[in-house]
Amino acid sequence: MTADPYQSRLREGPYGFADLVHAEWTKFRTVRGWVIAVAVAALAIVVFALAPGQQGSCNTVGCTVPTGPGGEEVSDGFYFVHQPLTGNGSITARVTSLTGQIPDLAGAAMRSGLVPWAKAGIIVKASTTPGSAYAAMMVTGSHGVRMQYDFTQDLPGLVGAASAASPRWLRLTRSGDTITGYDSAHGTHWARVGTATLAGLPPAAQVGLFTTSPQYLQTSLGEASVSGGPSVATGVFDHVSLTWPGGSWAGGNLGGGGGGPGNTGFSQAAGTFTITGSGDIAPAVSGGGGVGVTVAQALVGTFAGLIVLAVVGAMFMTAEYRRRLILFTLTAAPRRGRVLAAKAVVAGAVTFAAGLAGAAIAVVLGQRVLRGNGAYVYPAGALTQVRVIAGTAAVLAVTAVLALAIGTILRRGTAAVAVVVTVIVLPYLFTVAAPILPSRAAGWLLRVTPAAAFAVQQTLIQYPQVSNTYTAAYGYYPLPPWAGLAVLCAWAALALGLAVFLLRRRDA
Repeated sequence: MTADPYQSRLREGPYGFADLVHAEWTKFRTVRGWVIAVAVAALAIVVFALAPGQQGSCNTVGCTVPTGPGGEEVSDGFYFVHQPLTGNGSITARVTSLTGQIPDLAGAAMRSGLVPWAKAGIIVKASTTPGSAYAAMMVTGSHGVRMQYDFTQDLPGLVGAASAASPRWLRLTRSGDTITGYDSAHGTHWARVGTATLAGLPPAAQVGLFTTSPQYLQTSLGEASVSGGPSVATGVFDHVSLTWPGGSWAGGNLGGGGGGPGNTGFSQAAGTFTITGSGDIAPAVSGGGGVGVTVAQALVGTFAGLIVLAVVGAMFMTAEYRRRLILFTLTAAPRRGRVLAAKAVVAGAVTFAAGLAGAAIAVVLGQRVLRGNGAYVYPAGALTQVRVIAGTAAVLAVTAVLALAIGTILRRGTAAVAVVVTVIVLPYLFTVAAPILPSRAAGWLLRVTPAAAFAVQQTLIQYPQVSNTYTAAYGYYPLPPWAGLAVLCAWAALALGLAVFLLRRRDA
């Protein structure tokens, strides 16, 4: 990029910091190439958002995700053996076995295996409508006994797996809209696991036994590659008792449960229930263990805009060295640190404004394009979208300031841009855009390099009770949004400090 020549706009005589900022702004806006470059950066963000990309099948098959009591999107699929029961009471059952089948990725249809969060247990649910409130006690594949309720809450109970030699007794009691869960190893001494308040639980709730098994995942290349498929689980129950007046049991797949291979269903003989189910009762997630994309998909052009703005930031200083105009600037403003600070204010403000406009348009229109292509986009609240837009603009602004500082240190625009690309763009490409690094290495890069700032674009929550590939490639960063941005700010602050130090010590 060739910068047009400009004259120093600093007046002679005393001046304040506002005068320095005004002078630097005048320099910036009179160089046509820089102004065009900033506009191109904003346009690049929008163009990438509108380009054909992520495809899906929601236009043909429809994509409807249930909503939980808290407004979050959820998975609510399982095989349910239940009956309507009214008023207060309790249900007790003993689980003597939990086994499963998982996809055989070597070629055979299925093989024996149990996913860690396969579940078999008892449940009190407001209705059979997917997403309705519930509380459940369950045995899991490898996480022991758990009490879970309203999809996001998870409490630990007894450790270990259920077997005929070491069964697990489970109990739920209802008092109004309060459900209390208990477990026992022998059915004589009970321990309270937790209590849940299910707001609006109707007098007549659905109570019974369930089994479900979520997606099986197998990762390779350090979680850079994910494969898998639906799984099934079979739970065996006996000693089932109700303190309500009992009726007849009905069984069926709830909420799309039963999508796994093989047959789901239940059988009852001599007081023993055998239930086979597939699906999950948990928050919905994106990634290898889920479906859909996030708002961040509409901002894939951020890195392109970032490179352009890094060039502008670096040249804002290096152009003065190349044309020897820095001599006039520092003669008119001998306090060199203030000159660099004024340049940082102008570079940051201009790039923030451009990034804000580009990101806002990309988020609004990009989501429409994705949905028009049949992709499922996980909803994000208005405040979350504002945070993503403002955070993206902040990343671009701080990157421009970082490039300005590195340009001051190196005095070479090409070298400064190369450094920015090395510490921001390459880590992003290798961990997010085209992940080729093991998850631990990728997580480390996204904690200590300036690329950590892209965490401002994440809108998803990690749930320990949901197996998934929680990596940046799927929208899960190792740092919270503003912590990631703070890493970039720290790099920029250190670079600015070094730049001021060298600017004061070196000849112009």
